[in-house]
Amino acid sequence: MDKGSLLIKNIGLMVVDRHGKPFLCGKEMSQLDILHDAWLLVEDGRIKDFGEAPSHLPQLGEAVSPPHPSHLPQEGAHEVAAGQASPSWGRLEGADAHGGAVLPSFCDSHTHLVYADSREGEFVDKIQGLSYAEIARRGGGILNSADRLHEMPEDELFRRSMLRINEIIRKGTGAVEIKSGYGLNTADELKMLRVIRRIKETAPLKVMATFLGAHAVARGYSQERYVDLVVNEMIPEVGRQKLADFIDVFCDEGFFTPAETARILEAGAKWGMRPKIHGQELADSGGVEVAVSHQALSVDHLESMTDKDIRSLTHTPSTIPTALPGTSFFLNMPFAPGSKMIEAGLPLAIASDYNPGSTPSGDMKFAMSLACIKMRLLPAEALIAATLNSAAAMGLSSDYGSIARGKVANFFITDPIPSIDFLPYAYTTPLIRHIVLQGNIIY
Repeated sequence: MDKGSLLIKNIGLMVVDRHGKPFLCGKEMSQLDILHDAWLLVEDGRIKDFGEAPSHLPQLGEAVSPPHPSHLPQEGAHEVAAGQASPSWGRLEGADAHGGAVLPSFCDSHTHLVYADSREGEFVDKIQGLSYAEIARRGGGILNSADRLHEMPEDELFRRSMLRINEIIRKGTGAVEIKSGYGLNTADELKMLRVIRRIKETAPLKVMATFLGAHAVARGYSQERYVDLVVNEMIPEVGRQKLADFIDVFCDEGFFTPAETARILEAGAKWGMRPKIHGQELADSGGVEVAVSHQALSVDHLESMTDKDIRSLTHTPSTIPTALPGTSFFLNMPFAPGSKMIEAGLPLAIASDYNPGSTPSGDMKFAMSLACIKMRLLPAEALIAATLNSAAAMGLSSDYGSIARGKVANFFITDPIPSIDFLPYAYTTPLIRHIVLQGNIIY
């Protein structure tokens, strides 16, 4: 067997993908392909084969080597020193899952995890009754984060962001989208995107970058002048430096109009940035309509989604509706109509929205639990929404989001669990025992 091989045996249950679809829609989302008493073979960072044990178990001539230190996270409280194997390697005992479940790594398609500081003061304001919009009008919210980011040196911003990256890796995330949007001027937006690029080059998980200069209107600008700045200066510079995969706009009440959103998306498309949309969070803002008309990869939030929006998306399968249940939980606002979208046959995704103001959490397992409890998704539906469909919302589902032959070997091993339903049911229990990314045991 090649040096780059990894065989995991004694898997209690494993969710696999033998359908080969880029995403699952409607009732398909509840139909998991589950193997019991299984094994999984990885070669050269990709999934080679899997099956049910023990009669078809491949034979390895020797124990699998520990992960190379270059594949380990380089920042954070649990940092592993160069030249040392992962401290948890001994518990794996030659790639034996000891009856635990093997599940595809979470794919988190909507985050803002590059930011300077927390905003717990606004958390107290919310407890005292102020709304998200009221806090923003008082100079808090996005403008607050922009002020703090402006003052922070780029290296320190990268260091703090890597702490959050290591946090989400250990919670099971293997692919993540990260947005700019706390710069609100050209220099600081570029600073954020350079940090995201450094994360791409450093971290063991897959990273996609989104330019979100149209997150709010910067201080000292009229709405019209700020849109001009985004279109005429920011987008061309981001494009020239090839810093972003996607472009996003906060198309909502009090932020950017559908017409402004369309103008920004069209400017980004000229530089090869595919649209993603913040829409229908605070009001029925027309965000879904703009997303559909511009063939956005995803339209996210959807707390104020209408039946008309759902009907519109049924005719646009390339746009993935993405719910952010952590935002609704933290802001005490309505949840996106997840079960309605699934009943309509849509390919629903869920993401964390990890950010300092409205969702200071990148825990996708908890997002699954909220999707089940508050959006009435079945556990199987929530798992697909947090893995394959969220990978599709980043354009990554050909390589990520499921355990399929030929895909990148991104998965985690849990403690033994009785069923998939237990994952969102045990909503605070730390079940993940080991993390494998790109075929390397990270933790």
